[in-house]
Amino acid sequence: MTTQQTQIDIAALRDYFLGLQDRITSAMSALDGKAFIADEWQKPEDSKLKGYGRTCTLDGGNILEKGGVGFSHVRGDQMPPSASHHRPEMAGRSFEALGMSLVFHPHNPKVPTTHMNVRCFIAQAPDKEPVWWFGGGFDLTPYYGVDEDCKHFHQTAKDALDPFGKELYPRFKKWCDEYFYLKHRDEPRGIGGVFFDDFNELGFEKSFAMTRAVGDSFINAYLPIVQRRYQDTFTPEEKSFQEYRRGRYVEYNLIFDRGTIFGLHSGGRTESILMSMPPVVQWWYNYQPKPGTPEAKLYDYYLKPRDWLA
Repeated sequence: MTTQQTQIDIAALRDYFLGLQDRITSAMSALDGKAFIADEWQKPEDSKLKGYGRTCTLDGGNILEKGGVGFSHVRGDQMPPSASHHRPEMAGRSFEALGMSLVFHPHNPKVPTTHMNVRCFIAQAPDKEPVWWFGGGFDLTPYYGVDEDCKHFHQTAKDALDPFGKELYPRFKKWCDEYFYLKHRDEPRGIGGVFFDDFNELGFEKSFAMTRAVGDSFINAYLPIVQRRYQDTFTPEEKSFQEYRRGRYVEYNLIFDRGTIFGLHSGGRTESILMSMPPVVQWWYNYQPKPGTPEAKLYDYYLKPRDWLA
């Protein structure tokens, strides 16, 4: 790292993540017709993790059954094992983590669930250069897939990343497919999107700009899909299938998700970390969709590795 990179502008990071939270909640509220409720919080002074945040939630909306958009800025004196086990040179360093994350669970099973986050992590030690990286991305989890929606979602991600290198979209798309994968089910969580982590290869300013481009593109990636689908008719059986498939979301977040594990292991705010959980979920024993049904098409077609922009 260069000396210049030690002068990381924490205020600029904070202002961007908070501003993105405001823009996304405003856009989603305008479409839903119900406002998010903001809950500002601060960690107690005697807690091992210091910091504050703002958790915005929308429950029982006209479109969203549950939505959560969270900002947090936390600091700790020592890296938790979940963050340093793959980088032992960082063990014992103090750290700061700032970011914004969201999950939207719609009422209508014809509208996909989505997740997005952008974040920055900084680890420091006396007389040593700081270690920093950015991470984030967004992905789509349909219950009743539509090719048009999948292509739009991926095209928006590609358009955001291309100015920073034509190789980034295919690389981050593959990373997303591999990261949001339920190993115990041998299936992806959804149709993917883009994902990156431990990213610092463009230098701080350009890596931050790339992360902003991803965050800024989310509204254009997701809201047009919501607008097209939220008034579609659906049956009670389709609603039940949505609730069954939501179980995959719970399994993934609690077993594999790096951010969830880091937050819980480092003493993060549990209510904010688990705001991503869907409000109603079903688990069915040994469910197999009937051949030729839309439910079977989800498994046979949409939950398969696919180049949506081919």
